[in-house]
Amino acid sequence: MTVRSRLLAGATVVAWAAAGLAHAQTPPTAQGAPPPTSDGLPSDAVYIDAAQATRDGDVIIASGDSERRLLARTRGHNLLAENLQYDLAQGTGIAEGRVELTNPANDVVFASRIELQSDLTLGVAVDFATRLSDGSSVMAATAVRRSAEVNELNYARFTPCPICDAEGLAKTPSLAVKAEKVIQDQDLRAILFRNAVIEVGGVPVLWLPAFAVPDPTVERASGLLTPILNYDEGRGVSIETPYLHVVSPSEDWLVSPQFNTDVLPFLNLQWRRRFAEGTIVARGGYTYARNFGDFDLDGDGDAETNVDFGDRTSRSYLLAHGAFDPDGPWRWGFTAERVSDKTLFDRYDVRDPYQDNGLYYGDQRRLISQVYAERQTARSYLSVAAFSIQSLRVARFDPVTPALNVFEDDDTLPLVAPLIEARWEPEQPVFGGRLRLKGSAVSLDREAYVGAPVLRQEILPSGPTAGLSGVDNRRVTAQAEWRRTFISPAGVRYEPFFDTRLDLYSVSDLPAMLNLDDTTLTRGRATAGVDVSYPLVRRLKGDATLILEPTAQLSISNEADLDPRIPIEDTQTFELDESSLFRVDRLPGYDFYEGGARFTAGARLTLNWDEGRRASLFLGRSMRGEPEPAFRFAIPDDPTRTYDPSGLASQTSDWVVQGSFSPSDRVRGWGHATIDGSGDVRRAELSMDAGWGRRNLAAVSYIVDRSNPLAGPLNRNYEFVQLSGQQFLYGNWGVAASGIADLERDLITRSEVGLLFDDDCWRFEIGFRKDNTRVRPSGTSEGLYVRLNLATFGGSGYGRSEMR
Repeated sequence: MTVRSRLLAGATVVAWAAAGLAHAQTPPTAQGAPPPTSDGLPSDAVYIDAAQATRDGDVIIASGDSERRLLARTRGHNLLAENLQYDLAQGTGIAEGRVELTNPANDVVFASRIELQSDLTLGVAVDFATRLSDGSSVMAATAVRRSAEVNELNYARFTPCPICDAEGLAKTPSLAVKAEKVIQDQDLRAILFRNAVIEVGGVPVLWLPAFAVPDPTVERASGLLTPILNYDEGRGVSIETPYLHVVSPSEDWLVSPQFNTDVLPFLNLQWRRRFAEGTIVARGGYTYARNFGDFDLDGDGDAETNVDFGDRTSRSYLLAHGAFDPDGPWRWGFTAERVSDKTLFDRYDVRDPYQDNGLYYGDQRRLISQVYAERQTARSYLSVAAFSIQSLRVARFDPVTPALNVFEDDDTLPLVAPLIEARWEPEQPVFGGRLRLKGSAVSLDREAYVGAPVLRQEILPSGPTAGLSGVDNRRVTAQAEWRRTFISPAGVRYEPFFDTRLDLYSVSDLPAMLNLDDTTLTRGRATAGVDVSYPLVRRLKGDATLILEPTAQLSISNEADLDPRIPIEDTQTFELDESSLFRVDRLPGYDFYEGGARFTAGARLTLNWDEGRRASLFLGRSMRGEPEPAFRFAIPDDPTRTYDPSGLASQTSDWVVQGSFSPSDRVRGWGHATIDGSGDVRRAELSMDAGWGRRNLAAVSYIVDRSNPLAGPLNRNYEFVQLSGQQFLYGNWGVAASGIADLERDLITRSEVGLLFDDDCWRFEIGFRKDNTRVRPSGTSEGLYVRLNLATFGGSGYGRSEMR
């Protein structure tokens, strides 16, 4: 028998009042407005499908039979039960017998009996259990809805872990909390536990008379976060105890003091504030202490660890950024990044100090403070910025005493104020093609002298340079680029282009011994050429496809005017790759440009086969009419000799080789290399990662730079290999290991190996780590590490994956 009744809105109490016993309610709708329905029923209707249903006055009684339970559906909620009784006049209802209630969020409540009274304000569930949409489970002997704001569970158990195995049989959760009473107070936006026991694998490990956690509806709430525990030879045993204080929905503070057994404490702070049109995040840290590090006190060639030196003084850091994006084309922001000690981040293990915020990024071990504004429309872009840089890089390593490392001088880095970039494209085609106009301007000022590669070989002073002021320069550039595409009937793609550029430079404060006056320089470059490509596709057996994409470029420019008085600011680091090989200006920035006739050719071969598997290989090279000796820089360890870091100085460039492969959805690889004319690898980078089983993972990467041909203390060649992986040996138990090896120095710079437990509920790691990074003033560090991540409770730990 099926009964469909149109009842008062109060008749829906069975559905959503019981759901309130399972978890915090979603924010209410406007007073008097019924919540939206997702089942096609009117908002005030209840659909009942039962073996038997009767109505006696204001009381509706329905029941199922031996084969199936009755079904009641309203406002997106489904109720299954053996018996249902509801009094329309009193607003009370009782559901009995294998009660199962599902709300629109797919949270399911189970009970042997549910009683509801007083229009949703009171309710009782017996033998209560629920599994929430985030995978956690709650069970209780009784669940009582005291009011619209307060729910109470008696003799309850909570676990974020699975409670059934793959066959559906019950199993002991790896983490659970049992409590005599659990109260959810929505006014306090908290869940309160009384007489609670935390169990790991069913074994009690911690008893707490009372504690509280935020309500699930709260994105964040004030309270202690998971502590961070580790050991460092410089600081000793270290524990960090973060505390989050939520000021408002748009503002919070994170206070995270670090307590150390061998040095004074260090206080970390973070403030976040969200405004109507932007956000500000500010991090900082402070201590009042001596420095500490490794010194060879007895002269035996070995440094003694954790030696205090210097006077106690204030030591601090600031890492702040803000971004604002009001309505309209303009947006603006800033970063403020400074630290009092060059090694403060390393000594106190400050997490993630080098972040990419703002319009311009500081590279590894450099901090940038900037202000900027941008204006962007569909056809134009303008940015104006100013910034300064603080370097934490080591310029010369002390072989015995790391605390005596010499760092890069900040006065040799430029103050950039301003830096302006602009682009504009007309809406309509010009001569059938796309026209783009660009503009750029910059002013750079240095306090102290710096030699190559900022100064070219031709004007490097031969005498002492200590105390010389830095070279200042200003540049204004205007550029126009036009390009049009033609496709022949045979499918050949032609793109003729024309590119012209005019630079104006002002250079001052050149070294006095050079007898060069402050000067203003102008130069221009005009380039015309054509790109030609002809994609070829061939289908192979099955679903495989082979694609060959040959590409060629012929360009002619006027002879390059590379005045040696123009400092080299933009092209100090450059790596030729597939994306830059076919550019008109292959070198970054504006310092250098290429002239004369050039021919560039390359081809990419791609194989696609079943289930998204793919392999690709690119090979390309460029040739020019004449070599360009200006692209050769002075070797830092012997300024009388030069080398070619760009791979573009000769008539034939380096070969560019780049490839990727993914033979399955569990294996991926990528590689890039530049190879000179003699077949020697100048630079290369390879990476590969793989997964097997359900959670076993491994990754390897390799990077090498052999561009500098002369060994010496200033040689920046490097060669690193990095490995990481985890292998589960028995159930949820496994091992994890990672390491970074410096092949140039034949040294493992960083390594760790540990034991781990990982299931769907939590992950715990304990192991041994060793750090041989030379930048650390405290030298080699080794000791135990502990990492803990709990489902629904957050985590602790640290990660260091970058190569240095």
